Amino acid sequence: MKIFRLFHLFTLLILFFSSCREKEQNNRSENESKKPNIIYIMADDLGYGDLGIYGQNKIKTPRLDQMAQEGMMFTQHYAGSTVCMPSRASLMTGYHTGHSTVRGNPRWTFTGSAVDLSLQDVTVAEELKRAGYTTGLIGKWGLAEKDLTSMPNNQGFDYFYGYRKHKTAHYYYPDTLYRNNKAIATGNKVHEKEGTYSHDSFTEDALNYIKKNKDTTFFLYLAFTIPHYELEVPEDSKVPYKKLNWEERTLPSRKGGYQHDEDGNATYAGMVSRMDMHVGQLLDTLKELGIDKNTLVIFTSDNGHEYDRGFFNSNGDFQGRKRDLYDGGIRIPFIARWPGTVPANSTTQHISAFWDFLPTACEIAGVEPMEKDLDGISYLPTLLGNDEDQRKHDYLYWEFNEGRGPVQGIRKDQWKAVKYLGKPVELYHIVEDPGEEKDLAESMPELAGEMGEIIKKARTPDPNFLLDYHPRVKKRMENK
Repeated sequence: MKIFRLFHLFTLLILFFSSCREKEQNNRSENESKKPNIIYIMADDLGYGDLGIYGQNKIKTPRLDQMAQEGMMFTQHYAGSTVCMPSRASLMTGYHTGHSTVRGNPRWTFTGSAVDLSLQDVTVAEELKRAGYTTGLIGKWGLAEKDLTSMPNNQGFDYFYGYRKHKTAHYYYPDTLYRNNKAIATGNKVHEKEGTYSHDSFTEDALNYIKKNKDTTFFLYLAFTIPHYELEVPEDSKVPYKKLNWEERTLPSRKGGYQHDEDGNATYAGMVSRMDMHVGQLLDTLKELGIDKNTLVIFTSDNGHEYDRGFFNSNGDFQGRKRDLYDGGIRIPFIARWPGTVPANSTTQHISAFWDFLPTACEIAGVEPMEKDLDGISYLPTLLGNDEDQRKHDYLYWEFNEGRGPVQGIRKDQWKAVKYLGKPVELYHIVEDPGEEKDLAESMPELAGEMGEIIKKARTPDPNFLLDYHPRVKKRMENK
């Protein structure tokens, strides 16, 4: 009788484990057959040279370096603009700043009123929703400056948690954030820097979002605000760098404005390393949930750096920084990881930009973009290692009207041109001269003329963003 019972128990155990194995295999098969999840992580004002994999030797970024080794590193990827609002609009809509609705930050429109995304603009979130994706945005939106009309929930996102405006996103202890269309009090003290560090809050929310949606097909746009001013990070992220006894740079603080931490270099490094740590947590969570191989994760920055003055070499080999159309202001780190799909430890020199993301996401999701005149070109063939199938841009175009603007720029193959209002075209061989130090316009007048003609034709007129000196600039010029 005991032998029979043992045999019966043994049989039940075999059936149980067989059932579990079959269920696990079915889940794995279902997971592998469904459309891939897409996570797009964007830093704010992170320079091309701020990551170890891109040449940084002071700031430690082990998890992002590992992400690049497990995936693909782009060396010629460009932001949508050299400041945040137009750059993010370009990412969302697939248009460069010569055609997009948003071409500048709020204070620099010619009408004097902020220009937000239009409800007629088709965003990448709307495209992915058509393909059955659950869509979420956590972090900085910055495209509903004027009012609530262009909030993420009205632009294709099922869920939003973060900053509505770019100016409030300058502070890491905000007293107000938005959850969907509702403003919520955080209990933080903004200028006293007391409460919950917003970056930590966004990371926690992102991890919860992924866990909640692990059985769906989801798109998460995770728009971190590190390392944008205000220069501030919890002390535990600074400790490893303060031990190095670096020379320190103290930024001025002003009443009611930025209250920077006094140890600037350790703070900046600590901010970048804290973000690196949290990206690592996100990647670990994907593995733990078993959705790692069915998730494309992209990491990049919205434009060039603002803080560094040489100590970190944040712009790498390039001239300029944020608010420049030289490559230091617009060429950015870009890492794509999709285990088993994107070739590991690979590097591409494919020339691409923010406006390519929408058509790329559409191709991944298996839908045609609703807009047929996009400036973007899908870089999915490059991600898959199929360089021979990759379409190339005739050129990339930018325009910008702050400070010394208006200024326009194009990248065409190995050539780069920059054109300030009322001045001749500057021409650079961007491959041989990445620092844009040797202007070849006089020695190559025909090519300079050709680039100038492209610059003229690359944009459509917009009354909000004229190719003229902004009234604020004119006033400054008159007072000189």
